[in-house]
Amino acid sequence: MSKGSGPRIAVVFNRDSEGAEADFENCARDDVIQVARSVGALLRDEGYNVLLAGVREDVHRDLLPVYDHQPAAVFNLCESLLGDNRFEALVPMLLEFRGLAFTGSPPAALLWALHKDRAKHLLVGSGVSTPEGFAVEQLSELDRHAGCSLPAIVKPSREDASVGITRESVVSDWSSLRARAAFVLERYRQPALVERYVEGREINVSILARLDGSLEVLPFREIDFSAMPEGRPRIVSFEGKWVEGSVDYRGAASIPCQLSSALRVRLETLALDAFRALGLRDYGRIDIRLAADGEPFVIDVNPNCDFSDTYSGFACAARAAGIDYRALVLRLVALALNRRPDADTIPLAVRSQLGGGDPRLERERSPAQSVSSRGGRVRS
Repeated sequence: MSKGSGPRIAVVFNRDSEGAEADFENCARDDVIQVARSVGALLRDEGYNVLLAGVREDVHRDLLPVYDHQPAAVFNLCESLLGDNRFEALVPMLLEFRGLAFTGSPPAALLWALHKDRAKHLLVGSGVSTPEGFAVEQLSELDRHAGCSLPAIVKPSREDASVGITRESVVSDWSSLRARAAFVLERYRQPALVERYVEGREINVSILARLDGSLEVLPFREIDFSAMPEGRPRIVSFEGKWVEGSVDYRGAASIPCQLSSALRVRLETLALDAFRALGLRDYGRIDIRLAADGEPFVIDVNPNCDFSDTYSGFACAARAAGIDYRALVLRLVALALNRRPDADTIPLAVRSQLGGGDPRLERERSPAQSVSSRGGRVRS
């Protein structure tokens, strides 16, 4: 297939920092622009007619070129609008309304996962273990939770990418809890989520759909806190994820995970239950904490996890399963194409080029050799 002669694909992403308040947390989200360029270049190299479409506050106007492009599928990388995660689901909603097939989770799943307090209720209702917690919209509401478990972790209820999480997020007394909740309410203008802090190992479980509808659990990764200074909370803070050279960055590295077979099966089941409970689709990452007694707790469900080739834990997990970045991108495009009403009319040759082929004939990949124990910096 010659370059540009294949199916039309639109890669949609958020352009947050242009015109947005110039704070560091918004600028960190610009990573998605580089991811969009990488995905677009890869698809062009495979022969597809690719449109890159960045969206900002006027999302309807910014999506007009996408509609004019009439794509066979949309690769959705939109995480927010002008740095506001509350609008993460807006682009998928509009694409769905237009009848366009797109990669990733549907709007409802994105909304569930975005509102961490509501996601927690849904997980509990589905029998998924998660640390007990609550959300407050006003500081006065804390009084009704005066007997809550300590230590606790306090974070914004509607952020991702570790935004709003610092060493001060873990609190061990009531006074510190009130102070941190007040900070979150004032700084982020959204409810503060208070959860029991689970000290222990942090495991990232990445999940990728197959073309036959089944789910593949990729090799686990773990956050290595061994370099974190004594007395500092063992969490993935915002600095730990984004600020190279910081104490937290050096102290929280994503590495391959070693677990017993029995525990691995238990965590796979827990992660799949969480994935399904919130209605995720195509791919996602479930973050799990292992308490000192070995009891696992889901601490976050990420339907729109970091998708960069170099830094993301998801891409590293896929490579450990023998799925390189090209195959990963093409798998997601093929999954989106399979949801088109006319999916049965897409030529098999096109499916094969998209990493799909006939789902009934798709073979299991044999795991690749384990990646290096620290092999470069990886974001969870």
